[in-house]
Amino acid sequence: MTKTTARFAAVATLTAAALALSACGGQSAAGGSAESGDAGAGGSVTTDGSSTVAPLTEAAADLFREQDASVNVSVATSGTGGGFKAFCADETDISNASRPIKDEEAAECEANGVEFTEIIAANDGLSVIINPENDWATDLTLEQLAKIWAPASEGTVTSWADVDPSFPDVPLVLFGAGTDSGTFDYFTEEVNGETGAIRTDYSPSEDDNITIQGVAGDEGAIGFLGLSYVEENEGTIVAASIDGVYPSTETVQDGTYTPLGRPLFIYVKNAAYADKPQVKEFVDFYVANSDEIAELALFVPLTQEQITVAQEELASLG
Repeated sequence: MTKTTARFAAVATLTAAALALSACGGQSAAGGSAESGDAGAGGSVTTDGSSTVAPLTEAAADLFREQDASVNVSVATSGTGGGFKAFCADETDISNASRPIKDEEAAECEANGVEFTEIIAANDGLSVIINPENDWATDLTLEQLAKIWAPASEGTVTSWADVDPSFPDVPLVLFGAGTDSGTFDYFTEEVNGETGAIRTDYSPSEDDNITIQGVAGDEGAIGFLGLSYVEENEGTIVAASIDGVYPSTETVQDGTYTPLGRPLFIYVKNAAYADKPQVKEFVDFYVANSDEIAELALFVPLTQEQITVAQEELASLG
């Protein structure tokens, strides 16, 4: 099942439930009243950033449309870094991010008078994916990942046998996130010990579906992307365990899938929240319905402690 099919099948089910609730008592999905004939906030909400977080914000927009169809929520995907560039240039209301904002990005926002609030939105397990025909690398160590992806490995680690002598002499074919991606930053920091440190002879893309297609098409391929893409493409690609731990809702939430379990964020422009009723309405809805949104987009929901943090972050906007 494709990402779009999976998402919209779930939306159809939730839409029916929302309509049923509306018929019974006029309650909106966010818990407020949604009376027939309400005009809604109107206007638009502009978002950009992480391709990993985009499906989460798209799911939030799908559900939010049932509460207020008058608001148009746009979701662009220029990568976490590209999203922050637009956000700090005062071009968007919300920036979708798969990593925290960097000091230099925050400084750019400050220089342009853009004040913001970080809100934790969901969790993700950054997943290492292999071809389904690969039966030798189903459990990899962090040391092996570093050997595969380190800058020094370029030109020398070219076969699976170079990674481990017990592996077959099958050529390594590498796919992964592009340099504007928060997934790229996170993966290189955790695996190679330095943000941006990676061999250059891999196929980078800001579109995770390109990584999936590449890995699915070659027995010796390996790539990295968010957990939701693994769940939505079961059978097409396979996630490897890392040091014996498989990425899942349970292992991400309980902290055992380390160091590749991570939080995901939305960054909200304070002025947009204060001055645009549609932005406030959408962000409030996003936080209030984080569990349903995460499940719809096949992400790992927030823990109760994280929900409290998100609610406190939202309260600081008010």
